[in-house]
Parts: sequence; structure tokens; C-alpha cells
Amino acid sequence: MFQALAKASAALGPRAAGWVRTMASHQLLVAPPKALLKPLSIPTRLLLGPGPSSLPPRTMAAGGLQMIGHMHREMYQIMDEIKEGIQYVFQTRNPLTLAISGSGHCALEAALINVLEPGDSFLVGVNGIWGQRAADIGERLGARVHPMTKDPGSHYTLQEVEEGLAQHKPVLLFLTHGESSSGVLQPLDGFGELCHRYKCLLLVDSVASLGGTPLYMDQQGIDILYSGSQKVLNAPPGTSLLSFNDTAKNKIYSRKTKPPSFYLDIKCLANFWGCDGQPRMYHHTTPVISLYSLREGLALLAEQGLENSWRQHREAAAYLHGRLQALGLRLFVKDPVLRLPTVTTVAVPAGYDWRDIVSYLIDRFSIEITGGLGPSTGKVLRIGLMGCNATRKNVDLVTEALREALQHCPKKKL
Repeated sequence: MFQALAKASAALGPRAAGWVRTMASHQLLVAPPKALLKPLSIPTRLLLGPGPSSLPPRTMAAGGLQMIGHMHREMYQIMDEIKEGIQYVFQTRNPLTLAISGSGHCALEAALINVLEPGDSFLVGVNGIWGQRAADIGERLGARVHPMTKDPGSHYTLQEVEEGLAQHKPVLLFLTHGESSSGVLQPLDGFGELCHRYKCLLLVDSVASLGGTPLYMDQQGIDILYSGSQKVLNAPPGTSLLSFNDTAKNKIYSRKTKPPSFYLDIKCLANFWGCDGQPRMYHHTTPVISLYSLREGLALLAEQGLENSWRQHREAAAYLHGRLQALGLRLFVKDPVLRLPTVTTVAVPAGYDWRDIVSYLIDRFSIEITGGLGPSTGKVLRIGLMGCNATRKNVDLVTEALREALQHCPKKKL
């Protein structure tokens, strides 16, 4: 090609020749990275941590499909199917239901950026890292943040929340349904009704719980609900699910100030996702391939059925709990009713360094489990059974690996 350009420039004269020279007028300072000249190599691992989870063949196949345009009519059809899938797994009829081009963190930011304005009172249940993150974002937005802080492993009662509502008169309450850093399942019945008596919206994080335990957005009075793609849905990380009811939508559409993010402006996203009945306008380039995979993750859960999925996770978790206790390990969440089926937390056994146990499993068995996160760091081991990973076979694999780890990892004398 360059020879052809050179011949053309000679024919066109000195001026054109100058154009050709300026195309490569500087020497390259950075050589091609040697690592990128080798084939990509990915280890085979069983992901039994708190997420992401392993991908089933159908979802992996979707990730290998050819690209189409993000505004093609076929892509809009896929987006519409994703919306219907979210409405099913959330159990909601909210028209303002869509996927976010970003992880669950991004959905949390989208909810808070659009609902909170400077000076708004924001009540946050902080019993793990996700409440900490919500409070942090609220502070950055200029809200008056009121954390209800509890130790990891704790949950909130209706009485505790009502005291906070009466004292702080918030416009928004944040609760985590499945606190994956501590393994707590927060009860939700009655909280929506309670919030509405105090003219407060209820925002719920269901990233770790969705599909693994019962959740009913409309019937439980949840105003804003979000989740992620990489847990029970067994899709790649990077997309998230978000829904607003009409009350939350009215709060957003009656703002006195613009949301501080264009990328996460729900009015724009609602139009792009076909939620407002208006012709769709370009907002941003969506992660097309990731949306294929999200669509398939939702389809697999729809085919299985929510109630069957809830049963699968409940039974797998119960089997795991029994196997762990047979090893002499102590479950971190004492009350069985409050244990999150998708992520089980185990108190780090006395005398052991949790890092040694985690490393032993990944190095010897290619099985991932993790330690704690945020306020649970150093206190727990976390084992995830999500979607296609929630099987008795996987429970047997991870508990036998743990048995060997406890035999071989160094243990300090107490």
C-alpha cells in the first residue's frame, strides 16, 4: 500500500509527496508488547466465590456471536426482550425497567444520581460494604446521609428502620437484600409499606440475591430495585438491571437540578431503552455482545422458572451448610432464616490465616472461594453457589478441598 502511495505522490508532485512523508514523521517509541504477541491463555477454574460465577455453554456461545449495530432494529428487539426478562425476574410491571451499561455499582450510582438532590435526607442501612458504598455515593452527591450502622452479620428490623424514618425524614432508604460481604439475607416484607407511610422511597440492592431467593418488587412495595449480571444470571460482569416504579419516576422527573451524570441520566436512558413511548434517540454505544449474554442469562432463568431456581439455591445452600458443619466449621450468620442462599459465610477457623486457605484451594484444586470484604475482612470465608454452580457436586468438590486445606495449611497454636 505504501509503495502505491509513493508512486501516486511522485505523479502528483512535491506537495503530495510531503503528505506521504508526514504520515510517518516520528519514530515509534513503544514496541509491540511481547505478551500480546502470544496467544491468550485462560486457566480452567471453578468459580465458587461471591461472583462472578461460571458461564454456562449457552451464555458463552452468545458471547461469540457477530456484532450488530447498537441501534439496529434487531438490537432494539434484543433490548426489549431484556426488559421483559428483567420485569419477570424482578416481578414488576414497571415500564421504566432497563439494563445499565455497567456493573451493579453502576446501577447503584444510576439510582442515587437520579433520585437524590443536594440537601436530600438519605437513610442508609450499613451492615456491610454495599451500605458503605451507598453512603459514600450519597455524600458525594451532597445528600444528608444518615447511616444506620450495624456489625457484619446483622440485619434490620421494622422497628429500627421506623425509628430512623421518624428521626431523619429521608426521601430515600437504602437496604441490601443479599449482603454478600457478610452472607446476610435482609427480610423485605413490610419495609415498602413502612417507607411509604413516611413518604420515603425504598431502594434495594439485589445483586447477590436475585434469582436465588424470593423477591417481589411490586408486591413488596420496592420503589427502586437493581441487580447485576454476573451472579445467579451467570452472564459476564459489566451489565446491570434497574427498575423504577411510578413514584420513583415522578421524583426523578420533578427534579429541580439536572442529574450530575449525562451517561446515567435516566430520562435519556429511558428513551434509549424504549421506556417512554417516544422515538428512540442515540444516547451511548451499548456493550452489544454483553447484552447478548445478558439476554441469554435471563432466558435461562425464565426457562427454569423463578420458583424452581429459588428451590435449587435453597437446597444447595442447605447441603453446603451441613457439609461445612460436619468439618467443624462455624457458619457466620447464626439464624438460618437470615442466611443468604447464594453466598455462604464461614467464620475463619481459629489459628488459620484465611489467605492460606483461599490460596490452597485455587493452587491445588483450581476452585475459587474468597475471604471477607469491607467490614467482614479477616472474619469470614465466602462460598458462592449461584445459577448453574448451585449443585451438590460442586458442594462436594469445595468441601473436600476445604477438608484437605485444613489438614495442610499452617495453624498457629492458640
